[in-house]
Amino acid sequence: MYLKDVGILLALLPGLLFGYAYLVYPALLKVWGALRPDPPRLADPAEWPLISIVVPAYNEEHAIRRTIEALLGLDYPVDRRQILIVSDASTDGTDDVVREYAHRGVELLRLPERSGKTAAENAALPHLRGGIVVNTDATIRILPTALKPLIRVFQDPAIGVASGRDVSVGALTLEANQGESGYVGYEMWVRSLETRVGSIVGASGCFYAIRLELHETLVPAALSRDFASALTAREHGYRAVSVDEAVCLVPRTSSLQREYHRKVRTMARGLETLWFKRHLLNPFRHGRFAWMLWSHKLIRWLVFLVAPVALLALGALAIYYPVARVALGLALTGVGLGIVALQSPEGRRLPRPVALCGFVLATHLAGFLAWTRALRGELNPIWEPTRRPV
Repeated sequence: MYLKDVGILLALLPGLLFGYAYLVYPALLKVWGALRPDPPRLADPAEWPLISIVVPAYNEEHAIRRTIEALLGLDYPVDRRQILIVSDASTDGTDDVVREYAHRGVELLRLPERSGKTAAENAALPHLRGGIVVNTDATIRILPTALKPLIRVFQDPAIGVASGRDVSVGALTLEANQGESGYVGYEMWVRSLETRVGSIVGASGCFYAIRLELHETLVPAALSRDFASALTAREHGYRAVSVDEAVCLVPRTSSLQREYHRKVRTMARGLETLWFKRHLLNPFRHGRFAWMLWSHKLIRWLVFLVAPVALLALGALAIYYPVARVALGLALTGVGLGIVALQSPEGRRLPRPVALCGFVLATHLAGFLAWTRALRGELNPIWEPTRRPV
């Protein structure tokens, strides 16, 4: 009987962790936020601060021209912004395209050898002139009116990091990865709730801003600087917030295989970053922030670690309980549909149930592999950018 009880607990554990992280936690944030007063509305500053916009790029010849044009078209005083493209030893025509914009103030920093995204951002530090640094990617589009709302919040001296709101977009013919849009929307909603309560625990790597004195904190090349930015802000007594009006468009990856490899990389780097800043998980020293960090990050990631054990436990319980056999059948059906989705050709439109099963399976496989890499200490600083549709 004792072994059966353990089996039931193991089988239920992923669901319990998932339910807390994705349902209970945001519900608690919602209630807590409703009890807090509305934040004051901030007017435009008398003079906009000088900012530095940094774009790491590796072999982005196909996208960098559109990115630069979009940055030049942002609603922000031209004399108050610096645009710096950091070429991570690109081997295509990326550097030549950037040089075409030198007469419009766009600067190029070429690294002698490929070192990865975080290393490229570290290398840019001596070249930055702005008091606020805006980090973005080469394959996303910041809406023309999004930059001022992101910078405006820094009039609050308590704010050290401001993160934009990602909106996942894609062509109707690329529906294999449609689950990404729903997840991104949910994530942005949770960050809005966290902002209302106090501080987000991680910024969007696609579009976020940080005070220069915080950005100057070097981050090891194998770690995630966008995740670390909110943690660094906390260490220095600042808040990190999400700004709903600061919208950037993020093209969905064109296949579940690409999304799988992206998630392996981002989750493995996230786990290593959390381990590097693990002292912030101490609730006796960091109170509310530690609770939010546990809830939003670690407990979510633990779901992927325990899911295979839960599936084995469910298989063992199926010998004794009919309900376990039904649950096992549903789980295996979902896995089967997920495999079909993962093996589908790039660009093929899939029925929504199949696509969602594929997204869930890809996420769980990626999460489990990320855990194995992190536990083994397999650090990989070399940055392989996500190739998104232009």
